[in-house]
Amino acid sequence: MITLSSAELYSWVAAFVWPLTRILGLIATAPLFGNLSIPVRVKVGLGVMLSIVIAPTVPEVPAIDPMSLAGFLILIQQLVIGLAMGFAMRIVFAAVEMAGEISGLTMGFGFATFFDPQTRGRSSAISQFLALLTLMIFLALNIHLMMLSTLADSFVTMPIAATPVGTGGFRQLTNWGGLIFSAGVQLALPILAALLLTNIALGVLTRAAPQLNLFGIGFPITLGAGLLVLMLMLPYLATPLERLFHEGLGVVRQIGTPPQTILTER
Repeated sequence: MITLSSAELYSWVAAFVWPLTRILGLIATAPLFGNLSIPVRVKVGLGVMLSIVIAPTVPEVPAIDPMSLAGFLILIQQLVIGLAMGFAMRIVFAAVEMAGEISGLTMGFGFATFFDPQTRGRSSAISQFLALLTLMIFLALNIHLMMLSTLADSFVTMPIAATPVGTGGFRQLTNWGGLIFSAGVQLALPILAALLLTNIALGVLTRAAPQLNLFGIGFPITLGAGLLVLMLMLPYLATPLERLFHEGLGVVRQIGTPPQTILTER
């Protein structure tokens, strides 16, 4: 007869539940995996399958009752780590969406808004187009597989422990949040520059010929100029997005790195 003690049973449960919590945290916020159009059952099933694969390779977990207060704190800690890892990559998509919003509003697409199921808000047509294009590049570069590989490595670089997590990686995530504004403006800069020159030319033309209807000719000209510049910049958009994706993976790795290692790298 096989006999199991309560300590062995608790260790087996903890060795599966704690890695599962970190994995589900990443799946909940990471691009593609955390999309609201994907059913919750599919997300949970994916997390369980990944846990079955990753859990045997996880270093030894603390011998703590998962139902105790200390076990609950470890559970919350793993959830926060997973959420932070997924959110670091989600910032890249937020930067691209902001670039689309800026470009769309400048082109006159402010009235053409769609419901965004990811944020449960409204976004412009240009923003939706750039977001879908970024998702295709995300899949073509296998960034989703690299992200899962980084998640598996994080159980070695930041093992499950009862000690508090260092704040170095989360501070890096906070600084990385500024990318939404800087990268968003940089990606939209070609369209903004072209539309600025277009508006200056329209202003000079209207000053020279006051009888022209600025509102009648201005909208189609700015819209056409914006779409033309967008068409010209699409072949070159993969290079900056690839750089942003790899920088995002670097931030994900730093979240799962002990604080002394981050200080050494700096």
